[in-house]
Amino acid sequence: MSTMFRVVEREARVYVRLWRGSVAVSFLIPLLFLGAIGGGVGGLVDRRGTIEGLSYLRFVTPGLLAAMGMQFAAASSLWPVMAGVKWVRFFHGIVATPVSAPDVFGGYVIWLSVRAAISAAAFLVVATLLGGVPSAWGVLALPASVLTATAFAAPLCAYAASQETDLSFPLIVRLVIMPLFLFSGTFFPVDQLPGWMQPLSRVSPLWHGVEMCRGFTTGRVDWTAVAGHTGALAALVAVAWWFGSRTFRRRLAA
Repeated sequence: MSTMFRVVEREARVYVRLWRGSVAVSFLIPLLFLGAIGGGVGGLVDRRGTIEGLSYLRFVTPGLLAAMGMQFAAASSLWPVMAGVKWVRFFHGIVATPVSAPDVFGGYVIWLSVRAAISAAAFLVVATLLGGVPSAWGVLALPASVLTATAFAAPLCAYAASQETDLSFPLIVRLVIMPLFLFSGTFFPVDQLPGWMQPLSRVSPLWHGVEMCRGFTTGRVDWTAVAGHTGALAALVAVAWWFGSRTFRRRLAA
């Protein structure tokens, strides 16, 4: 376990030198989405009434909070992991020390969770100041967003390490990440989707994250539902952790 956190320390030291280049992706772009869609488009939506009794800003804020974690995980788990195991091979350098391959996987996923928490906390503070978080329960949307990010980071890291090329990565972003971003309750209720799409949306990890974040930020907390959403995301992380540990051990032994 201690060696796993050595990987976290290594990533933190690198991040301290390079953090400026990631600010736009991890914080500014989601914030611009919030201003443009929550404030701009939201003004037009609010003229026609509320959504589930909420202004559009308050409806879309938790959706963007959860989706921000998913998008960050996708950007940080595909090409960077390919670089670590194949292109630059810096993960091979790490396992030349007493750090094991599963610890490299675990440490990297934990670091991505820390990064997601930093971005989500900053986003949550600004969203609260803009009026998008009306409930004090909103602070619990932070761990919900981080769990959502981890539920994407762990399987994507495991998958990336199993690949020989990055040819499938743009397809994952375009055919998986973007549709989930649009159709998992981020911008409108899933109930407004065609009937055949609603069950598909409700098995999405992002939908679980959006529902938890929205419950907390609006104060409409259903603890039974929270337990179900948390269990679903935690189960995905556990399975991906097992798969990722095996994949990293196989790839980094080569």
